Amino acid sequence: MRELIENAGIFAWPLGLCSLLAAIIVIERLFALRKSRIIPGFYEIAFSTGSIPEHGDSGSVAGRILDYYHQGKLDAEQLKAYTRLQVTRMERGLFILEIVVSAAPLIGLLGTVTGLVTVFGQISPDTGLPDPAAFVEGVSLALTTTILGLSIAIPSLAFNSYLTRRVDTFEAHLEVGVERLIAAMKGPNGRS
Repeated sequence: MRELIENAGIFAWPLGLCSLLAAIIVIERLFALRKSRIIPGFYEIAFSTGSIPEHGDSGSVAGRILDYYHQGKLDAEQLKAYTRLQVTRMERGLFILEIVVSAAPLIGLLGTVTGLVTVFGQISPDTGLPDPAAFVEGVSLALTTTILGLSIAIPSLAFNSYLTRRVDTFEAHLEVGVERLIAAMKGPNGRS
């Protein structure tokens, strides 16, 4: 592995940064998007049965939405806007993962082109052959940066898709809960 990184030359730094950013975002989002932090089971059951808990909590997204609901007079649009704000907070950092998915292979491609320029820039006009040392160095740079760029981008793409889908699923569950809260505001025993 060390040899692979050394062969990447200057491109090891930006590729290493991409790898580090992807790892940090994936680990943090996997922790933050646990079901207990978004919509714990008792809130999910309450929303699906149509019962409204008396109070929320600040430890989960559903709890914060309930707290906001219980704060006083507000309309359906305010509650939906607050829910959208909470969903946006769940998506925090995913744009960085999208940047890594796009940037890592492009950095690898830049390394590939640089390696090939090194190879073809050292061709002797007398013999028409490249310098053997420059040839090996250029081909090594080209292949190594391609491998590293793709090996960073592929898992990042998979985790980005998984995390985005997870946010979408939680958003759908929260929307059901918000619709129940709105119905309770407008109903005969509601707060309107």
